Amino acid sequence: MAGLFKSQILVLTAAMLPFMTHAADDEKRTTLQDQKSVAVTIYNENLALVKDRRTVKLDQGFNKLAFRGVSAKMRPETAMLRNVLQTTGLRVIEQNFDFDLLTPQKLLEKYVGKSIRIATMNPATGVEKTETAKVLSTNSGTVLQIGDRIEVNPRGRLIFDNVPENLRDKPTLVTQLNNSAPSPQDVELSYLTSGLSWKADYVAELNADDNRIDLLGWVTLNNHSGTTYKKAKMQLVAGDVNRVQPEFSKAMRSGMAMEARMDAAAPMAEEALFEYHLYTLGRPTTISDKQTKQVSLMTASGVPVEKEFLLQGNNYYYRSSYGDIGQKMKIGVFVKLENREEAGMGMPLPKGVVRVYKKDKAGNAQFIGEDRIDHTPKNETIKLKLGDAFDITADKKQTSFRKRSSTDQYHYAFESAYEIKLKNAKSEVVTVVVREPIPGDWQMKQETHPHEKVAAGTAEWKIDVPAEGSTTLKYRVLIRY
Repeated sequence: MAGLFKSQILVLTAAMLPFMTHAADDEKRTTLQDQKSVAVTIYNENLALVKDRRTVKLDQGFNKLAFRGVSAKMRPETAMLRNVLQTTGLRVIEQNFDFDLLTPQKLLEKYVGKSIRIATMNPATGVEKTETAKVLSTNSGTVLQIGDRIEVNPRGRLIFDNVPENLRDKPTLVTQLNNSAPSPQDVELSYLTSGLSWKADYVAELNADDNRIDLLGWVTLNNHSGTTYKKAKMQLVAGDVNRVQPEFSKAMRSGMAMEARMDAAAPMAEEALFEYHLYTLGRPTTISDKQTKQVSLMTASGVPVEKEFLLQGNNYYYRSSYGDIGQKMKIGVFVKLENREEAGMGMPLPKGVVRVYKKDKAGNAQFIGEDRIDHTPKNETIKLKLGDAFDITADKKQTSFRKRSSTDQYHYAFESAYEIKLKNAKSEVVTVVVREPIPGDWQMKQETHPHEKVAAGTAEWKIDVPAEGSTTLKYRVLIRY
């Protein structure tokens, strides 16, 4: 019964839609049909700046202007309406953001405590009877008082006299303003909104020799703002923009479906903006509501890369006796590239995920790993971890540990020795980087291979491991605290 009742409301509400725009006869209304241009600047953290330019006809003196088709997630405290061509003559007095949208349930809720009419038909005679009813409640169903009786979810068609002024079919910003020129004017409404976000994704293909890579960057846009931006000038800001957090925040959930679309295009133009970077799409694009869109960010071919095998150590086993530290330890596989013009790149890259592929012997591209990069300026190194090597492993153990006598300057002194056996099942020689974070004030006492002190607390060895063979690194270190 409740479902039937609700569907009858829907039929009636749909019939009333043509009349709802006349809820306030003194309103001047502007819709997306009046839009001359729209510019959207999207930031990293679910924030966008919208500049909506329209031509409107205003009376001289007081006007009530309903700006329809704005974002449903507008931050109304950021809204600013101005005349594009004249700096004076238009003064905003008050503004109200109506985002409570027309639905059968909302319409009923607005009429709680008020009277409506209900039309019912006698199935035997076919005669329709209309009665006046008072809406008592809409919680978990509809409760009506019809004459001297109370009915819950009654059958029949509900008839409403009008649609409340603040209940609209589309998000609307209503402004009260004074205007000095009674002629068509170009006005621009700018505001910040959530519901628009973007991220960068990169697709890379490694060549057969693992020394060059082709890189393609995509920008993925998501529009959950509740409106469409037709033929918009789109710009993206990459960087960490500071935002004041509200004292009380409410978690927002969205279960809207998204339509995927990919627009192949020329790479986006980039420029510095304050301490951030601005990317501009060189053509207008439509960002539809509830849509995911992809546009090209950049392309680079034949970028030189360097593959690195890394065994990363820890500092905990330098303070006490441990014995075996690990057997068949994983060796990480990384690729490094330089974001430089001479390498075919040189464009500041927004943060995102880089997914890497490589063709097999049959020529089919296979996924070989992915990693996330942060905002990367030009002339910086990008290092991607793709996974762990299958054919290269390490056995690691502590071969000696003893406490040494301390001095007045140090409270503790330890001397320990280690053995790392690197094994290579490949048919070619590989170089493995062994990186050990060593705590305290340390001094290398003995070693089978020379190390490099790459940082105050880090020793690094580069060890060549023969094909289908092994190499053992041994070292002894004195640590003082």
